Amino acid sequence: MKFPDQIEEFWRKREEQNERVFRYAGLTTKRFFSLDTRVYRENGILPARMKELMGLVASLVLRCDDCIRYHIVRCYEQGVRDEELEEALSIALVVGGSITIPHLRRAYEDWEALKTAQSGE
Repeated sequence: MKFPDQIEEFWRKREEQNERVFRYAGLTTKRFFSLDTRVYRENGILPARMKELMGLVASLVLRCDDCIRYHIVRCYEQGVRDEELEEALSIALVVGGSITIPHLRRAYEDWEALKTAQSGE
């Protein structure tokens, strides 16, 4: 998958930072990272794309830009449609309130960048 520059840089930096964390990580940190990875897998009742949308909603409400960007990419990779994204982000806006609007803007900016990169525009 071709990523726009800002997302490619985010992914590179994220990997670099994770490597640093794991140089120091003890068992608790490693277990937490493992749990975080496993919870979004395609297993159980909920499909992975729904789990990613749930993660995106929680991330927007908590106003974590790194988490929002991560879940936007994962939602795109999971085939989330524009209408599904809009509905999920509307829930996040209602729960999180107007303070989440800047994060909402950046989420849609990343979504559009992903779509543009894939279409080759």
